Amino acid sequence: MLFYLLLVFQANANAQIDPAHCRYPLGMEDGRIKDHAITASSQWYETTGPQYARLNREEGDGAWCPAGLLQPSDTQYLQVDLGQLTFLTVVGTQGRYARNSGKEFARMYRLNYSHDGQLWRSWKNRLGNKTMEANDNAYVSVIKDLHPPIISRYVRLIPVTKMPTTVCMRLELYGCPWHDGLTSYSSPEGQLMMPPGYPIASLNDSTYDGAHERRKLSGGLGQLTDGVIGQDDFLVTRQYHVWPGYDYVGWRNGSLGSGYVEMEFVFDKQRNFTSMKVHSNNMFYRGVKIFSSVSCSFKPRLIATWEAEPVEFRTVLDDRNPSARYVTVPLGRRNAKALRCRFHFADVWMMFSEISFQSDTVIPTQITPVVTSPWPMEESSMPTTHKTVTNPSAKDQPDDGNTPILIGCLVTIILLLVVIIFLILWCQYVCKVLEKAPRRILEEEVTVRLSSSSDTIILQTPPVPPRVSQMDHPYERIFLLDPQYQDPAGLRNKLPELSRSAETSACGGGYAEPDVTQCTPHQCFQSSVPHYAETDIVSLQGVTGSNMYAVPALTVDSLTRKDISVAEFPRHRLLFREKLGEGQFGEFSVQVHLCEAEGLPEFLGEGAPLPDRDGRPVLVAVKQLRADATNNARNDFLKEIKIMSRLNDPNIIQLLCVCVSSDPLCMVTEYMDNGDLNMFLSQREMESTLTHANNIPAVSLSDLLHMSVQISSGMRYLASLNFVHRDLATRNCLLDRRLTIKIADFGMSRNLYSSDYYRIQGRAVLPIRWMAWESILLGKFTTASDVWAFGVTLWEIFTLCKEQPYSLLSDEQVIENTGEFFRNQGRQIFLFAPLLCPPSLFELMMRCWDRDIADRPTFEGLYQALRPHVVQ
Repeated sequence: MLFYLLLVFQANANAQIDPAHCRYPLGMEDGRIKDHAITASSQWYETTGPQYARLNREEGDGAWCPAGLLQPSDTQYLQVDLGQLTFLTVVGTQGRYARNSGKEFARMYRLNYSHDGQLWRSWKNRLGNKTMEANDNAYVSVIKDLHPPIISRYVRLIPVTKMPTTVCMRLELYGCPWHDGLTSYSSPEGQLMMPPGYPIASLNDSTYDGAHERRKLSGGLGQLTDGVIGQDDFLVTRQYHVWPGYDYVGWRNGSLGSGYVEMEFVFDKQRNFTSMKVHSNNMFYRGVKIFSSVSCSFKPRLIATWEAEPVEFRTVLDDRNPSARYVTVPLGRRNAKALRCRFHFADVWMMFSEISFQSDTVIPTQITPVVTSPWPMEESSMPTTHKTVTNPSAKDQPDDGNTPILIGCLVTIILLLVVIIFLILWCQYVCKVLEKAPRRILEEEVTVRLSSSSDTIILQTPPVPPRVSQMDHPYERIFLLDPQYQDPAGLRNKLPELSRSAETSACGGGYAEPDVTQCTPHQCFQSSVPHYAETDIVSLQGVTGSNMYAVPALTVDSLTRKDISVAEFPRHRLLFREKLGEGQFGEFSVQVHLCEAEGLPEFLGEGAPLPDRDGRPVLVAVKQLRADATNNARNDFLKEIKIMSRLNDPNIIQLLCVCVSSDPLCMVTEYMDNGDLNMFLSQREMESTLTHANNIPAVSLSDLLHMSVQISSGMRYLASLNFVHRDLATRNCLLDRRLTIKIADFGMSRNLYSSDYYRIQGRAVLPIRWMAWESILLGKFTTASDVWAFGVTLWEIFTLCKEQPYSLLSDEQVIENTGEFFRNQGRQIFLFAPLLCPPSLFELMMRCWDRDIADRPTFEGLYQALRPHVVQ
């Protein structure tokens, strides 16, 4: 039983590592890394030995100092044994402060690492630089992100100097255990893609740290294990200042002399493999597809031969959805220390960005030691293979000394099992509570836990720490992720200025700054009119189950069937075509299907908002609630139908009819032939002589302005009803054949746009790149925050959706940037001006991103400003 439970815990730990979350201190400061695990090439004195190289600690003489003056040619090092393979993402360093008596520090250092303590590798960043900047005084902590991260057990910090000097260092390492167990992979080198009309994409494994000979990579790790997931468009990268295609390793069909790519994977010990996850690009209209099949062979030991019977898996190819995705390959619980997998091509190109494995460590079978039984036993009753010779004089006497010990051991084991079972049940209960927690609490937790992911973070500790309150310097310290950091409310405890701002802005409803003492925070939030705090709104899930609208609770008081102003449509006339997406409606899931509605134009009559289908069946989107939903979920669904049925604007997606006379409850909405605006624009170029001559799909500046006006018109209508959309973006704007735009909410439910949302517990919930600072930091959604998102949507339109907003920033850096908007000290990063955008229009975008809510334009003002630019 105990062994089984340990296997369960082990299996749960084998998850794909996310570098943005894998930032936990590994134990230098708090002592979990013991003194014997910290060594050095030399030390100046006994009191400056390596055991004193602990960040923010002052034992001994305050730091590790190598012997003598450090010369530019010296290679002195501080070595840390982490005890197991570790995914290392961050390094923090300090000099020797020694209670204001020290002044030694290292201005630069290099980092070497090793899996086994024998073969050492040098870390280098994504541009090939091996040296990292460190400290410029003895007391400031400097935190450096490792881009790329490394997988290692042993780490050496090597101080670097340009002139002879005395150097001392303190250190902390951040990361998390590497449960994958993979120590190296081998593969053909990535290749160069030179398509006509597109940028050249270099699909090599640029961070690979093994041998590179004869176009073969061997004995190392690289981009396939760095935790960076490639985007749907392989030319768009998540890293700074790198070339197109950087996030993927890719190969061309036929270039390897076979129809497959062969890769070998070596692990730290023999493992029992459950599955392999391969993140693969599927941009099929560019000749890229996931692999058609894979065959994996196994070796129980490195010196053994490959087993004769491989595991084979055939994938289901997808020619409709170009989203990159993980493909999970079951490995049949096979035992091995090495795998060889052959990935077969399905098209011209095959591209991977990550490969991970789910496995358990194989515990070798051991012979049970022979012990003398503590109870009297007849010699003939004992198995002959375990016959034990005992002292004849003691044979007939019970061993009174061992019996209580054995009973105590049994009782201890039983109590241990009870405790483990209790912990499992408690964890399941906590998980359920977290799943039901309000989204606002989850958002606050993300804001706290991800506040320190920028490339370089300086943690200032003044030379003589004065006694000042946090109120005086609320932003001097930015906190790294820490296992103890579990309280979502901690954000406002750590950042009191943010708490005061929350109360002040709530009291003023986003427009005034009255005295905070005039009302309590609870009263303030309830007085925010006409903008609604989340405590005052009903969240409408929209046609896909994501959050589309937020409306005043007073509009959905009592509800009966007569309140629904659309007709009941015969369910049997809805013919399923494909699944569009799925989402959550309260505790119950909803699904969205693309259907054909037979006879819908005749059913709705004249004036129905339906496209001209030339006699073909009408395509509609059907949102369906599960039949076993509770009464509360059903009532919420009907309330949504009531409010959606009253929305009537040419630029808002319209509810056409419902099926609510029987289960499952359904609502039927418009479906637009031209898809969403993001996909539409990303496949086009600006109109020019070249596009006309080569018949390239194109749009004009007039088209872009017309689209902008339509979106502002639809949002003006919602704002007039005090509706808050909360997810305005080009992915949520649908087009018909005449380029008429209707605002909807399809984006969150579709895999194609999953990277646009920041994920919490595996669910896409926060479109942070489109969100105003007050929405991320305070959980406050208003019409003014929709204006912010409208500015980002304009930016998307005038970049033809060729890249994601803030594409050079990681999700965590985007969240950090919202803190700069709040602090308003001139360090916030704005989106750049698109080349196609007139200066006056970019100025309008900048007004949408004003830090002060009251200074942002209204949708009425935006509509009036944009309308004159459209040719009537």
